[in-house]
Amino acid sequence: MDTTRPATARDAAEFGLKPDEWQRIVASLDRVPNLTELGIFSVMWSEHCSYKSSKKHLMGLPTSGPRVIHGPGENAGVVDIGNGDAVVFKIESHNHPSFIEPYQGAATGVGGIMRDVFTMGARPIANLNALRFGDPSHPRTKSLMAGVVAGIGGYGNSFGVPTVGGETQFHRAYNGNILVNAMCVGIARTDRIFTAAASGIGSTVMYLGAKTGRDGIHGATMASAEFTEDADAKRPTVQVGDPFTEKLLLEACLELMATGAIIAIQDMGAAGLTSSSVEMAGKGGLGISLDLSSVPTREAGMTGYEIMLSESQERMLVILKPGREAEAQAIFGKWELDCVAIGTITDTGRIVLHHGGVTVCDLPLEPLIHQAPLYDRPWVPTPPRAVLEAGVQPEPLLASLTKLLSSPDGASKRWIWEQYDHLIGGNTIRRPGGDAAVVRLDDGPKGLAITTDCNPHYCLADPVLGGMQAVAECYRNLSAVGAEPLALTDNLNFGNPERPEIMGQIVGCLQGIGQAALVLGTPIVSGNVSLYNETSGQAILPTPVVGAVGLLPDVAVAGTSALSAPGLTLMLVGKTSGWLGASAYARTILGTEDGAPPPVDPQVELRHGTFVRSLVRDQLIAAAHDLAEGGLLVALAEMCLAGGMGASIALPDGPAHAIAFGEDQGRYLIATAAPDAVIARCNGVPLVRLGTSGGDALTVTGHGSTSVAALRAAHDGWLPAFMDAG
Repeated sequence: MDTTRPATARDAAEFGLKPDEWQRIVASLDRVPNLTELGIFSVMWSEHCSYKSSKKHLMGLPTSGPRVIHGPGENAGVVDIGNGDAVVFKIESHNHPSFIEPYQGAATGVGGIMRDVFTMGARPIANLNALRFGDPSHPRTKSLMAGVVAGIGGYGNSFGVPTVGGETQFHRAYNGNILVNAMCVGIARTDRIFTAAASGIGSTVMYLGAKTGRDGIHGATMASAEFTEDADAKRPTVQVGDPFTEKLLLEACLELMATGAIIAIQDMGAAGLTSSSVEMAGKGGLGISLDLSSVPTREAGMTGYEIMLSESQERMLVILKPGREAEAQAIFGKWELDCVAIGTITDTGRIVLHHGGVTVCDLPLEPLIHQAPLYDRPWVPTPPRAVLEAGVQPEPLLASLTKLLSSPDGASKRWIWEQYDHLIGGNTIRRPGGDAAVVRLDDGPKGLAITTDCNPHYCLADPVLGGMQAVAECYRNLSAVGAEPLALTDNLNFGNPERPEIMGQIVGCLQGIGQAALVLGTPIVSGNVSLYNETSGQAILPTPVVGAVGLLPDVAVAGTSALSAPGLTLMLVGKTSGWLGASAYARTILGTEDGAPPPVDPQVELRHGTFVRSLVRDQLIAAAHDLAEGGLLVALAEMCLAGGMGASIALPDGPAHAIAFGEDQGRYLIATAAPDAVIARCNGVPLVRLGTSGGDALTVTGHGSTSVAALRAAHDGWLPAFMDAG
């Protein structure tokens, strides 16, 4: 293929550009671009890189706060955690690649998010993920899940960063488009944060890391389009990762950062060398000139087009201070990685590419960065749903509990997280399976609590409430372990934004996320937008995953959800009305996805979370667990299972099934040896005594009992049986 020939409108369409976007490119250049130049435009103007459908609404999110050092716009968000330390974190998607090639798609998703973090000068200390798969009965679900889990474990375990938390759900809406969202958290010094903005005209641009191949070409474009039935044909757009090379790259980059030689650094993620070079020069208001013949390649005969658009993994681009090139090459040589000068920073405001002595690209940076289309797409709000009434319940209370605990969404995900090394490094205090993971920091007693959350069923029913609930549940998870919620990252997974009802979901969820984050004091400092998640017109459920980080001054008092002692008083924090709409009970027991989701009041969440957090830190409670999917009785069963201890309770007044399984928000279940002291501290926060811990069974007055062993068999059994079957 002659990549220097003039491009055509047909080429533009094949690259995912609309006819008016093609015309806009030609007008901005006052000429027809060549094929390489068009390829660069297509990835920089893709939904994945430009956020052209969502940017208008993203601008309404709260992104600043007293602790925020860097918000959206850098590789990852940076938040001050005191004593000269900063937490660096981000979540992003690798959905389309993981559906096409699940192992490599998931593995390179993990690798990419870790590079985003250590590019900022941080050492990664924890990974999380949020996964969505299709109906368990779908013929591809099992193999996709097996490949994704293996890919996450294979990369993270080999790299040496613990995978400490996450979530996994199933629904038929993900049959043709699974979701793989990866989150990474790292620690840096506040005076050693690195950014991507170029400076220093004449400074050397260095290529670092692994060699460039033909894998991942046009990956950003593929991630910005719907799937059709020929999804497998896109397999060459999936990157191939090597965690051992990435580990070497991490150590080499951190060593180089310590020398003070770096002006700017950027990882080669989506759109590879194109986005890294364009963004670095553009953020600095400068230009860049590259000799692509100098780029280390692992395949013969690669064109300039292929080199620029490859998304081969484990690569960085760095701008060095004058005269520091040999120093950088010595460091990277020690780690057996390439470190090659491939260009210079200029004052032209252009990106100029040479290959084999020929100029293959000469473009102004302004239209690539600042003239990408920004759409105000038509949208319609999601119609409100009627409240789902409790009605006549089909079976005994404890039979419903067993079904919920053994359902695909409610069952234990131990089979998954036991394939991840969640203890490497020796700093994991709270493992997967609880409200939030807790990781100790090396320099003292303090630690970080980390979680990811989203209930897509709420988001489908009412996007505004669904967005609010995702933030609120993160807030509750962090508060339940005693952590002060600091800030958020989000991964906005939706269908085709050109459909007004889908765009309405996006707008509504962002409104809800923003409203809750503002009240709860948790700014959004980083994130990712993943649109066009649909196949042949079938969209996924709206799934705006929220990741949250909280600070614990002393991990020795980190909360737990485990009931591990008899005689503790069980108390319910918050009001219960028995809200069943869009609930796990409605889906699993009643066989309906109807009904409005429960209301969310961020002020209530703030008050209740502050109360519970203070109880944990002052060690007035022995266990705490937030109430979410499955409601009160599922939360209590999970506490019993976590500690191997039974409990006896009486339900509050009301329709028993609705009270037991309703998903009213703002609630926690706590266990305390000092109930009077807890009551004295409540200051108007609703508290209800339910019963006590003890024995080997869960007993509900008037509804019988079931052994903890039987609950464990139901809870732990479904996923291994599913993966082992046939």
